[in-house]
Amino acid sequence: MTIIFKNEHARNYDEWYTTKTGSFIDMLESNAALDLFSPQKGMKILDAGCGTGNFSIKLARLGCTVTGIDISPDMLAIARSKNSPELSVDYLEMDLNELVFPDESFDGVLSMAAFEFIEDPDQVYQELYRVLKPGGKLLIGTINKDSRWGQFYIQHAKEDSNSIFKQAFFHNLDELQNLNLQDLAAHKGCLFIPPGQEAADYTMHNESSLAASERPGFIMVMWEKPERKG
Repeated sequence: MTIIFKNEHARNYDEWYTTKTGSFIDMLESNAALDLFSPQKGMKILDAGCGTGNFSIKLARLGCTVTGIDISPDMLAIARSKNSPELSVDYLEMDLNELVFPDESFDGVLSMAAFEFIEDPDQVYQELYRVLKPGGKLLIGTINKDSRWGQFYIQHAKEDSNSIFKQAFFHNLDELQNLNLQDLAAHKGCLFIPPGQEAADYTMHNESSLAASERPGFIMVMWEKPERKG
């Protein structure tokens, strides 16, 4: 099962990015993911669980040819409304559990903040890995269950019946890495500033100073698919 965001959640989703805290957290997560993933101009990238197109647009601005897929038509409608002629982005409605692409279709595959809403991460991982070309990178970024942010969202879901995290599935670093131990390449964490702070407290200085004492609220794991021998 993959959770489908309805129109109300889809409309509210982007509002978070316009807040000072939201834009700062988005910057942290984006910089960490792009540093790890290292997308290059001309690469054909799959943005799996693209939502309203936040990361698809970032990748396209770097010169990548991007296919963004999501199961929610309402989220995709918002993503398509942001399209511009200079960006090479195509959005498709698709279930991550069953991708329609042929094997080895993409130079890179990325999924940011989508695995929280996937019931069977192993099934989806296998599909993402299947459509990745040999030598390509697959990156998954998600809320860290073993962090104060993870506990914050879990508690919020218990208290708010309308929370988008009501049916979420949270993961920790070990669980992500265990999706494929053989091809692990790197991992990274960010968002050490805990939830519930004043907007003015979300600064790079605080992020750096808390890195030694806090678990990262957001974690990313990357795998590299081996090149064919011979």
